[in-house]
Amino acid sequence: MEDQNFIKGQGAQQNVINRFDRYTFEPDDHPDTVKTSFTEIFPKTIVNKVKSPDLSFEYSMNPYQGCEHGCSYCFARPTHEFWGFSAGVDFERKIMVKKSAPDLLEKFFQKKGYIPQTILMSGNTDCYQPIERQLQITRKLLELCRDYRHPVSIITKNALVLRDLDILKPMAEQNLIRVSLSIPTLNEDIRRTMEPRTSSARNKLKAIEILSENGIPVNVMVAPVIPGLTSDESLSILKSVSDAGALSFGYVLVRLNDTVEPVFVKWIETAFPDRAQKVLNLIRSMRGGNLGEKRFFERYQGQGNIADMIHQTFALGNKKFFAGKKMPALSTEHFTGTKARQLKLF
Repeated sequence: MEDQNFIKGQGAQQNVINRFDRYTFEPDDHPDTVKTSFTEIFPKTIVNKVKSPDLSFEYSMNPYQGCEHGCSYCFARPTHEFWGFSAGVDFERKIMVKKSAPDLLEKFFQKKGYIPQTILMSGNTDCYQPIERQLQITRKLLELCRDYRHPVSIITKNALVLRDLDILKPMAEQNLIRVSLSIPTLNEDIRRTMEPRTSSARNKLKAIEILSENGIPVNVMVAPVIPGLTSDESLSILKSVSDAGALSFGYVLVRLNDTVEPVFVKWIETAFPDRAQKVLNLIRSMRGGNLGEKRFFERYQGQGNIADMIHQTFALGNKKFFAGKKMPALSTEHFTGTKARQLKLF
């Protein structure tokens, strides 16, 4: 039973202290009265080189900084602190938008000597968060990827991706697109509190069906897996997404680095006070007594019996529900650095 002080409609229940600030202050506004604001920023680049050795992609691209979805566990929350904001309520209420992103992407494609590699869209925050309905920055970026015949991989928690079927379908015909839907839980009571402004699990499953029916390969990220809260759903999630048409899946054990920790701890203590300490202790058992883990490779592997049980469960689910399924490789052979040769619709 959730605490009566729980603020519905957002993950963070407070603004946590920015670790880079020398001075702190308590804002007058209560977190549930703070309205979402949007600020345009002007980056010099939109494509980021990924340097982490345990990640499988070369480039990422994020049209937004901060995320309205409000996921309490989001690993990207601490990045908001570099802008002078809090990783708490600010992260989901003070959103920065990059309207110049399409122009920057086109310049990137036209760089002399550029060798194309798949770009992951949403490597940090979700490219289909609610404001995308209005601004359509993601749509414009996808139009460029289509026109330049450049491969792109999308990861999102929002069924809004279906809006862009008219772009995704012709891209899929030349192996230029794949979509990952993030589904950490099928339990709507948990989803509504843990990631309050994402699409429902039902709508995500429907999105998998529609994307698959249109020839767009779909992967599912069961992330994060939270022991004592969502870990018992793993096999049912894998069965459901496989039945809906997903070709592959990935999963990530929860880790609460830096200022994600106080946000998540406050959230679970107010949303699920009856099981909060059990969940936190189980996480610690996977992280060497801590709630976070930053070491490359180890941050995804975890340690101890609980982590081993989770890995074994997903291995079983792979054999049971994904045997014979395979995600097609994306192609870079159509990219020429120019729009000259358009994709054929048929």
